[in-house]
Amino acid sequence: MTGQASGGGQSRIAVLVKGYPRLSETFIAQELHGLERRGLALALWSLRHPTERFTHPVHGEIAASVSYLPEYLYQEPLRVLRGLAAGLRRSSFRAFAEAGWRDLRRDPTPNRMRRLGQALVLARELPADIGHLHVHYLHTPASVARYAAILTGLPWTFSAHAKDIWTTPDWELTEKLSDARWGVTCTRDGAARLRALAPTPDRVELLYHGLDLSRFPAPPAARPARDGSDPADPVRIITVGRAVAKKGFDDLLRALAALPPDLHWRLAHIGGGEMLPRLKSLGDTLGIAGKVAFLGPKAQPDIIALLREADLFALAAKDTASRDRDGLPNVLMEAASQRLAIAATRFAGIPEFVRDGEDGRLAPPGDWEAMSNLLNGLVRDPARRAELGHSAYRRLTGDFAADAGFDRLAERLRPAPARAARIRAETTAG
Repeated sequence: MTGQASGGGQSRIAVLVKGYPRLSETFIAQELHGLERRGLALALWSLRHPTERFTHPVHGEIAASVSYLPEYLYQEPLRVLRGLAAGLRRSSFRAFAEAGWRDLRRDPTPNRMRRLGQALVLARELPADIGHLHVHYLHTPASVARYAAILTGLPWTFSAHAKDIWTTPDWELTEKLSDARWGVTCTRDGAARLRALAPTPDRVELLYHGLDLSRFPAPPAARPARDGSDPADPVRIITVGRAVAKKGFDDLLRALAALPPDLHWRLAHIGGGEMLPRLKSLGDTLGIAGKVAFLGPKAQPDIIALLREADLFALAAKDTASRDRDGLPNVLMEAASQRLAIAATRFAGIPEFVRDGEDGRLAPPGDWEAMSNLLNGLVRDPARRAELGHSAYRRLTGDFAADAGFDRLAERLRPAPARAARIRAETTAG
């Protein structure tokens, strides 16, 4: 569906995302809904079409129109050619071409050409009432936003998260941070990296995305006191996330396989991902396949139901050779919303939410033996799990509720109503 101009003369914000809707990006969907509830008019633009069979309920509550750019330029050549023809008529085309050429010399890849083509399409097809561009992720989506901003003269801002901060080259981050009006990110480490590359540190604000607690039921009043001693009633461990290297699910399986044989447990994994076949094979090799259920991707209500039935949440996030890494995984906060004890790694933004020994237990990343020892203690001790779960819930409701972040982002994003018409008049030739 192509975005249309909104009524009432209000200037809208075009929000660019890599794909929409996506089950793994609940934090983006809840933010979009939170901004709309605060009166901001949005139009969504996605670089990719959806690939999943279902969505979360929050996606159905977002009013913004959704437009899809050509995922591959050869699939929609007429849109690309029309974008190029319109771009050539703009007085800003020379600046666009110079920026694109500089980037192509440093990154001569088909991906770079695709982003330039997508930007030409976006610049041509943006409705006249768009007064601002905001983009999620500083890698490829921000390239499209930056090029389109050069063409249209619109200001642009960003929300940076995880992989985009750590896998994007310094030269590219530096230039994007110089061109963007401002940006936010959701971990201290991420903010430190971006501030070091920005023209001034105040260009980047630390803003936790938090959790929209209105979407979650009250946590269970109590949980069964399972301690791993009863084979008929094993301790239920749950983990959620795409099966990719940075989630550390291979380490988690090894940690579980090293638990004493007289300790009775079951693991449920929720999520899709490229590593699922490898993880299932690893479970067979480790001799624990009968104790591990790979449930595939689930909508949020199903995930919540499984969290409520579980005794312990586990996540073994770690660094990877590609430098891809997590920020602050939303699933940790979702687990805390149900007073579920957390076992995780001391990595990326996780310690900013989970304080070791207070809100959960943390092992060094990549150390499956340490994770196994930690799990051994928690599986055997339901009282300790209850303590940690209560503390994580207090931490979430006290410091990581999403409303404050929505308020701050809405305050920064609210555009001047006349900005769109003025900018278009100044930057469009012919």
